[in-house]
Amino acid sequence: MKAFRLEELEAERAANEGAYLQFLRERHMSVGLYALDRGQLDPQQPHRQDEVYFVASGRALITVGDETTQVARGSVVYVPAGVPHRFHHISEDLRVLVVFAPPEG
Repeated sequence: MKAFRLEELEAERAANEGAYLQFLRERHMSVGLYALDRGQLDPQQPHRQDEVYFVASGRALITVGDETTQVARGSVVYVPAGVPHRFHHISEDLRVLVVFAPPEG
């Protein structure tokens, strides 16, 4: 078993001064913590993997392809591989768990 605490992951991500921290990588998936602060721009590009976002905290809009929806704590969003997507209008610091299948990279 591997177990993680969100506050420890957030501290590690912040110490590495990056918006993304991959903390689990297995044969069929990887999982990371993605952080964007209020007002920040989301620079990500489409990925080659399917993704699932679980919003742990914060509030924003996300656009996937030509659809836009509001997300907040507890929201889950699926993004198919290759589809442009972006968080925007981030009104509260956003912390998102990201599951990639197959693993990112």
